[in-house]
Amino acid sequence: MFPPTAPLAALIGWLSLGFLSADWTTGNRVEEEGEGPQNDQGTPHPKKPPHIIFILTDDQGYNDIGYHNPSIRTPTLDRLAAEGVRLENYYVQPICTPSRSQLLTGRYQIHTGLQHSIIRPRQPSCLPPHLSTLPQRLQQAGYATHMLGKWHLGFYRKACLPTRKGFDTFFGSLTGSVDYYSYGSCDGPGLCGYDLHDNEGVAWGQQGRYSTLLYTQRARKILEAHDPASRPLFLLLSLQAVHTPLQPPKSYIYPYRHMFNVARRKYAAMVSTVDEAVHNITYALRKLGYYRNSVIVFSTDNGAQPFTGGSNWPLRGRKGTYWEGGVRGVAFVHSPLLKRRRRVSKALLHITDWYPTLLGLAGGNVSQSEVLDGFDVWPTLSEGKPSPRHEILHNIDPLHTPHSPPSHTLTFDTAPKGTPRQGGRLNATKPTKKKKKRKKKKPPKRLAKPVPRPGGRSRDARGSRQPTRKHKSKIQGGSKARRYPLLRDSPDEQNHLTSGGTESGFLQGSRSRRPPRTRSKIHPRSRATGHHYQGDTQPGPTPATSHNNTNDTPVTGQPPGATATPQWSQHIFDTNVQAAIRVGDWKLLTGDPGHGDWVPPQMLSSLPGPWWTLERTSASSSSSSKAAGRKNVWLFNISGDPYERWDQSAQRPDVVTALLERLAFYNRTAVPVFFPPDDPRADPALHGGAWVPWVEEDEGRGVEEEQELYRGVYKQRRRKKQKTMMKQKQMSKLNSYVLKLNNQLTSSLV
Repeated sequence: MFPPTAPLAALIGWLSLGFLSADWTTGNRVEEEGEGPQNDQGTPHPKKPPHIIFILTDDQGYNDIGYHNPSIRTPTLDRLAAEGVRLENYYVQPICTPSRSQLLTGRYQIHTGLQHSIIRPRQPSCLPPHLSTLPQRLQQAGYATHMLGKWHLGFYRKACLPTRKGFDTFFGSLTGSVDYYSYGSCDGPGLCGYDLHDNEGVAWGQQGRYSTLLYTQRARKILEAHDPASRPLFLLLSLQAVHTPLQPPKSYIYPYRHMFNVARRKYAAMVSTVDEAVHNITYALRKLGYYRNSVIVFSTDNGAQPFTGGSNWPLRGRKGTYWEGGVRGVAFVHSPLLKRRRRVSKALLHITDWYPTLLGLAGGNVSQSEVLDGFDVWPTLSEGKPSPRHEILHNIDPLHTPHSPPSHTLTFDTAPKGTPRQGGRLNATKPTKKKKKRKKKKPPKRLAKPVPRPGGRSRDARGSRQPTRKHKSKIQGGSKARRYPLLRDSPDEQNHLTSGGTESGFLQGSRSRRPPRTRSKIHPRSRATGHHYQGDTQPGPTPATSHNNTNDTPVTGQPPGATATPQWSQHIFDTNVQAAIRVGDWKLLTGDPGHGDWVPPQMLSSLPGPWWTLERTSASSSSSSKAAGRKNVWLFNISGDPYERWDQSAQRPDVVTALLERLAFYNRTAVPVFFPPDDPRADPALHGGAWVPWVEEDEGRGVEEEQELYRGVYKQRRRKKQKTMMKQKQMSKLNSYVLKLNNQLTSSLV
């Protein structure tokens, strides 16, 4: 029996050697190849560029994720955020198109011409052709680039399509909002069409399949067809969820049956579909060998709309506004390549920072790009280093201004006596005739000539104090005393809510209406400063702030403890223009920032009308224009007052002046706004019932020439409207004068 067993043992040994040498675990070996040597924390350093998976949701609010609100069930998102880096000081834009344009270009809206509103389906507009996009630069670095979901960056020419902007493949919608099952998209009553595209063609025959599930299945197919060992992958999964219409599958609604508000119930169910989609994507990444050398970024594009079930509580405002509820985003980074994981980052970050950050991870040369407004923040994300960003320009929208000057604005008059006033909306308001008459009718009774005393008050001969003028204060400085009319409290500020608390705690348990004076460092550092925009800037006043201000001195450069001297000139910046800027801890808003309310989840209202009316920002049609007429300057210390309940514009005019100078500086670098009127040729009825490019490439005009054609269109419309209003006003005055004269003649005859 012994000899026969020898060949059998040899055969078993040969089979065992073959089994061990066979390539049975290709996926795991790919992960090991990208793992590299270990550092001190056991985190691998990538030997080659990582795979980048960017997941972008639509209209997801601050209170619409599990780790901020346990009533929202997002176990996958909560786990990924807990194991990665949660971004709690991250900002986006208040509406869709601006956020997506800044993600793909790394530039502020004022440097792309998209400062105003969104790109409507019938507008001949898209990303400027001379700006390179993030997927184009990643293609140059050797990446395979794919996009799924919502585009919303213009499509009137084929040159504007995602496949012409750097993506190898595209599967999704081109407009801003589509039906989740039928893929119909409307731009007003009677203007609807089919909007689902595969690369540059219409993807007919997909009706009835839920879009979030459809995009997730296509993402898995892309991951399966791609070889992770050959080329790095960039996948942008731009989900249309949780944008309106509210159409979740019925099976996802049942866990939220306890919610009384129907819109909130459906919205929460749609958030759960997003969580399941992210679970399926991450599972595929692990199974197919991508995960060990991958970077997963999750971000929303703007704040939520409470009218449609979303919630930004306890932040102020909502989608379409420049309050924190509209611009503070939900985001996190999950990756095995992070050196310091399982932490919460409060570093100041902006959506423009992803362009240089991801391009740097890919091995691309950021210095070869055009001028960027974003920063490479990977050391901040991975190692916890301080953020290179110290300020954010939220926007300057010159088209969003009230038609009539505000009735009560914060003004600072520094002109010497006798200087002629120039036309402008920042001039100090003059007292009305009624006030003069009242002063003449009721003069103050005085027993003797007042004796002037320091401090702005006076006493009579008996020592009694004389009443001072309300809403005004004098600060001596220089040769003339400056006067500051104090702001009237808005209705929102008259009801100070203390629920939710603040980080500093000064709101809780305090009955004083005036918050304690806080000082904050202002670092006006940005890529927009320095030599980057020297060719575009015009000579102007140097900002009062210092680029090296690292101490606690006031922003005007005065020593600590000194009285703040006003530097607010009427020529700095038109505060009727809608603008917002964040510098250090301070945030300044001018013009009409939008509806500034706090909406608790239990107070969510029903949808008042069609969805497109919620994004048409018009000062004449919005109810907030009345509030904007009363006030046009707000100042908040976001670190001490994250919910924007204490306006400090009247108490800190020095900070207001410094931030207005920063706005003026940015405004000098801005390109003209490009917001053309709707083109009737875009009607889907003219193109087989689908939204498709309607301008042929051989029509004789390029994209740049097309943009020049519409420059100044809205300025002309505004001028015509102002002339019409002036004529109507003059006619009304003439009619009243004639009526008065007629009454006088009639009375004399009688």
